[in-house]
Parts: sequence; structure tokens; C-alpha cells
Amino acid sequence: SGLVHIKNPYLDSMEEDVLYHLDLGTKTHNLPAMFGDIKFVCVGGSPNRMRAFAQFMHKELGLTGDGEDLADICAGTDRYAMYRAGPVLSISHGMGIPSISIMLHELIKLLHHAKCRDVTIIRIGTSGGLGIEAGSVVITDMAVDSSFKPRFEQVVLDDVVVRSTELDKDLAEELLACSKEIPDFRTLIGHTMCTYDFYEGQGRLDGALCSFSSEKKLEYLKRAYDAGVRNIEMESTAFAALCGLCGLKGESSCSRLR
Repeated sequence: SGLVHIKNPYLDSMEEDVLYHLDLGTKTHNLPAMFGDIKFVCVGGSPNRMRAFAQFMHKELGLTGDGEDLADICAGTDRYAMYRAGPVLSISHGMGIPSISIMLHELIKLLHHAKCRDVTIIRIGTSGGLGIEAGSVVITDMAVDSSFKPRFEQVVLDDVVVRSTELDKDLAEELLACSKEIPDFRTLIGHTMCTYDFYEGQGRLDGALCSFSSEKKLEYLKRAYDAGVRNIEMESTAFAALCGLCGLKGESSCSRLR
């Protein structure tokens, strides 16, 4: 049907659904009127970057006004920022799995309550590159954990629940085809490794702690590269798992900064 699926039997019996961290709710806002025609959602870490992206989309879509005065729909909270440009929603998700997970739970419920159909969601952002030149864009075909496996492990109550991190392969190929029209930077498809930490978790030698040698680091990164990993960030497995379970066509596309 193209609708966003909610995998929670308790939601239907709730009198009101409050999206706490977006400062929205089913009683306080007319969500179908506000968001019912959304077709694309782009998410990224930084509020300022997602505002700039919404302004860029406003201009590209030829919408009226200069886009400079775009309002933050989530202005009542300082957790996330949300902007709208026509059928495109631009939302910040902060850093790391816990932050993007909270935002995605509420975003998915928002799209469900708004009765949105056939929504495509894309994560855009920066990442650490592996064996690729600076400025490259990696389109993720598979999000993997620190053991290079396509899975997202989450503790639910006291059980470890393992969820698949398959992303939409047709969408990845479509994005790659679109990239051919923009020759300014290299674009490739590869695995994205998701870690729980920016420093030790990504093999950095410059954190407050470092429990491994530079030789161990290089050996690990070589194994990651040989397993197909081309970039490293901190959100993709949770993003892929949640989007996949709720019927959202999802893709992660990151530029390599380092």
C-alpha cells in the first residue's frame, strides 16, 4: 500500500501520541495536513547543515520566497531541528545510534499518523573514508557492525535482539545513476561500518583512551576494507534496521572527509 508500517500494537489504543523530542503530537497538531504530502525525508547529524540543505532544496524546487526564513518545525525543543521544502522534509538526528534511534521512532510515527505514502528516506552526512580519496561520496549497499556483519544488535529489556540492516538496493543504484550527471566528485557503492564510538571504536589513536597499537589499528582497518567497508560512521545500522522494519525505502549516502 506504500504506507509506513508501525510495529507497535499499543499505539492504536492510545488516546494521544506525543512525539516528545519533535515537539509534535496527534492532539496538538493536524499531522495529515502538515505532512501528508511528504515524499522524501533527508536526515543528517547537524541542525545547521539540515537547514542549509532545506534552503538548497527550496531553491532547486523553484519554490516561492528565498528560503532564508524557513521555520524550524521543532522549534519548541532543542533536541532536533526540522525544515520543510515542498515534499521534502529535512531533519537533524544528532550523533550516534541512541540519538538517531529516538528521532527515527518519532519520525516514523509522524509519517504514519500523517498517512504518508511511498516515502523515501536518505541519510546524508560526513564519514571517515577507508581506502578512497577525500571528497568521495559513498552510497551504502549494506550497513555492517564492527565485525563487518549486516546486523544491528539492540538490548530490549534483557534480551539481545538482532535486526537486519538491508538497505534498498534499487535506490542505491538509482542514486549512483544520478551521480553520473555530477562529475565534480567521485561516487561509489560500498559497505558502511557503523560504530558506537568516534575514537577507540573507529581505531583512532588520538582519544583520551587508546588500548591498541597503531599496527593493530592498521591490521583491523585492512580487514574492514577487505570485507567491503568503504566508510565508517555511527548511525547506519540503526537507520537501516528501523527503516526496513517499518517499510520505508531507505538509503545512506555519506561524503568521505578524512
